[in-house]
Amino acid sequence: MLVAAGIFLSRIFGLVRERVFGHYFGISGVADAFRAALRIPNFLQTLFGEGVLSASFIPVYSGLLAEEKPEEAGRVAGAVFSILAVLSSVLVLVGVLATPLMIDLIVPGVHDERRDLAIRLVRILFPGAGLLVLSAWCLGILNSHRRFFLSYSVSVLWNIAMIGAMLGWGPHVGTERLAVIVAIASVIGSAAQFLAQLPTVLRLARPLRLGFALHLGSVRTVIRSFGPVFISRGVVQLSAYIDSALASWLPQGAIAGLGYAQSIYLLPVSLFGMAVSASELPEMSSVAGGSEAVAAHLRTRLASGLRRIAFFVIPSAVAFVALGDVVVAAINQSGKFRHDDAVTVWAILAGSGVGLLASTQGRLYSSAFYALKDTRTPLRFAVLRVVLTTVLGYLCSQPLPALLGVDPRWRAAGLTASAGVSGWLEFLLLRRALRRRIGGVPPGSTYLVRFWSVAALAAGVAWAIKIAMGTQRPELLAVATLVPFCGVYLLVADPRMVRETVGSLGRRGRA
Repeated sequence: MLVAAGIFLSRIFGLVRERVFGHYFGISGVADAFRAALRIPNFLQTLFGEGVLSASFIPVYSGLLAEEKPEEAGRVAGAVFSILAVLSSVLVLVGVLATPLMIDLIVPGVHDERRDLAIRLVRILFPGAGLLVLSAWCLGILNSHRRFFLSYSVSVLWNIAMIGAMLGWGPHVGTERLAVIVAIASVIGSAAQFLAQLPTVLRLARPLRLGFALHLGSVRTVIRSFGPVFISRGVVQLSAYIDSALASWLPQGAIAGLGYAQSIYLLPVSLFGMAVSASELPEMSSVAGGSEAVAAHLRTRLASGLRRIAFFVIPSAVAFVALGDVVVAAINQSGKFRHDDAVTVWAILAGSGVGLLASTQGRLYSSAFYALKDTRTPLRFAVLRVVLTTVLGYLCSQPLPALLGVDPRWRAAGLTASAGVSGWLEFLLLRRALRRRIGGVPPGSTYLVRFWSVAALAAGVAWAIKIAMGTQRPELLAVATLVPFCGVYLLVADPRMVRETVGSLGRRGRA
């Protein structure tokens, strides 16, 4: 719940940022350039930060804490910080120098003035990505010590910096100049995010010793896990870059549309999938005992986590498909972001909903493999996922839909739907492989059918309200439709889970 609360706070500010961004940039060429530029340095943060630390560092560090070895844990933490600092510094330097080449690889279809602007923005943003990698190291320390709220809420500072820049300069400068200012604000926000966590981290990680400490077996374990995780996360990130590359050949605004849809899609992914997976990883990694005891513990944690994820993610997926226009308009429709733009983003968002449950539950299965210190199995399945995503995405981006009478701008929705189908393949492979390792997790077909059915019923109620209200302000329409949708689902789907959630919050508050 603390992870979810921190992520929720961060995502709320993220949605505010997206609304302000849409107000000033809309779905324009400058918005395309900024989205493409932001994606490149974010690759460094996600690859080295969230990916490597979640899979290689946290299981080892949490295990040392559980074994009451604070001295060795401090050395491992210092070694990981030193390695990340060196690697991220080198990659930031290389990235700044090689920006034109990377732009041509990521968005090869962009040859106009958007390319020059994207190059300029990437060179500004790259140092901030290095700071976010170090911030992710702080997250690993905090999560291992069960300090979840700070680590996941601190990105509010990054959002506030960008929001402040847009509100302060947006009314007074052109969009290209504003994009540069927002990029500078992003770097400032990255520094604030790292520095805000550092005092608590230094206090918890005592005795922290910087240095590579390659003679320690624990450090070598982290490094051995590093390679497969690096490749695995890189492959997953490659899928997003392939989408951007394919979208660059679509009509102007496709890249920006993908960005707007992604910001909404990531809300349930982060709030429910990441929250459950991140909180479960230290728990699954710290269990002691024989193989049977470990397997039983993992099955119990997985059964509970999968049910929690499904309870919240299934209505999110249904809302993306049935009520996506309401959601997008309420968040983004303002200024240069018009209703037609909201409908376009809705199509892309609906495509994302295809694989939403698979991608979120798949994170939990991957965490179970990481707890077993097996990073190679998720890598193999991630490669298959990306290959299938690339093939399907390429087919969807070709002119064939236009020959069938489909507007070319809708081809971007095919990219997200392709990723969803591929996500289901990865999920099924992960589940089968883990069943062979620890035995089967109790089936959840009964509650899955119930959750999907009730979500469809709630969507029908909300859709009827939407039709009855007709044309209204986006914010009013969202309240009138989404509140009943959530109310019907929560009251009918599983009241016991709602009571448990409220009860856990109450116990946490009293504690």
